[in-house]
Amino acid sequence: MRAELGRRIAFTLCALLVYRLGSHIPIPGIDPAAWEQLFRSQTDFLSNSAGIHRLAVFALGITPYISAAVLIQFLTMVSSPLQQIRRGGERGRKLISLYTLYLALLLTVVQAYGLSVGLEGFQQLVAEPGLLFRISTVLTLTGGTFFLIWLSEQIALGGIGNGLALILFVGVVMDVPAAIVDSIDFASRGVFESNLMFAIAVFMVLFIGFIVFVELARRRVPLEFAGRAGGYQTRTSDLCLKLNSAGVIPLTAASLVLTLPLMLASFAGGLGPSWFRAFAEQFAPGAPGFMISTVVAVVLLALLYTAFVLDPEDAAEKLKRYGGVIPGVEPGEATAEYLDNVVSRTAMFGTAYLVLVALIPQFLLAFTQLPFYFGGVSALVAVCVVLDIGAQVRGDGLVNTGG
Repeated sequence: MRAELGRRIAFTLCALLVYRLGSHIPIPGIDPAAWEQLFRSQTDFLSNSAGIHRLAVFALGITPYISAAVLIQFLTMVSSPLQQIRRGGERGRKLISLYTLYLALLLTVVQAYGLSVGLEGFQQLVAEPGLLFRISTVLTLTGGTFFLIWLSEQIALGGIGNGLALILFVGVVMDVPAAIVDSIDFASRGVFESNLMFAIAVFMVLFIGFIVFVELARRRVPLEFAGRAGGYQTRTSDLCLKLNSAGVIPLTAASLVLTLPLMLASFAGGLGPSWFRAFAEQFAPGAPGFMISTVVAVVLLALLYTAFVLDPEDAAEKLKRYGGVIPGVEPGEATAEYLDNVVSRTAMFGTAYLVLVALIPQFLLAFTQLPFYFGGVSALVAVCVVLDIGAQVRGDGLVNTGG
């Protein structure tokens, strides 16, 4: 058992090493030194975005695939044909996966082409602007994204943990040392007071601890099951509901929905009319427009997704089928109503928690002018991945990554 676990860990580390190496291979036709200087000179969305820090072959990461998966999931909730396909067993699962890949391909090509056009707008950044550069950039970034999709599948098959989540996790964690160095440099030059930096560090530790506490919290509903025929002893159990039943999906989806137009606005803002630049500034991370949009998106997505993954009527029917009852509650419709009330209250708490996770870093960014971007989505993904790996190592399967 230990040998197998060691092999899986070694395979996962090697796969993640390949990902990190690819994150340092620049896109053809780009001057890395010019990009680094341009990136550091920006004070808007570019300087606060971890995803575009390096213009490498893996610059888009796996976000197009995650975007596609989230969109397909939500389409499945409102589309009867997709619901029928989803219920079609293994064949239905493969069709959904295929649709997700097609949509991911479309999103990747669109994002890669938009990025290539935006890059051409900056002087001395692209050696030879034109159609050839755009085609090569689209092919390079699309190939990089789909390689990461394949790599995540290999991690899921031969490694440990969720491959997609691990790649996101590594992208977050590997930027932490640079952020710490920048913070120390700012403090040493007097840009920030040492006491302020210490307070921010303590706050971040408490913030991470808060996420861990909520992710491990459960709302337990007691259950009783009738004994076998001829016996009188009943069996007791619990129906465990995560306080954050929606997991990382609402935050990830909201972030993806808001990030793409913001990135395009940031690229085109210096080239387009003044109102476009004003839009980019009002809806950049830390700005009021971005915070309001984030709250609205997270609330809607969290409630919608929770309603999709937790169906009280289906749970009540399964309990009745297996002879289970909630003490003091009649089986059938009364049980469904009781579970609906429990799920609704839990969903409201989980939604408020996700809003806090999304907004607290934004307030920190707005009022302290941090020299790095501290995102709630990144913190939540990092915590969930660590909990997931710990659960897999223990073999209890209690914690998942919120999918």
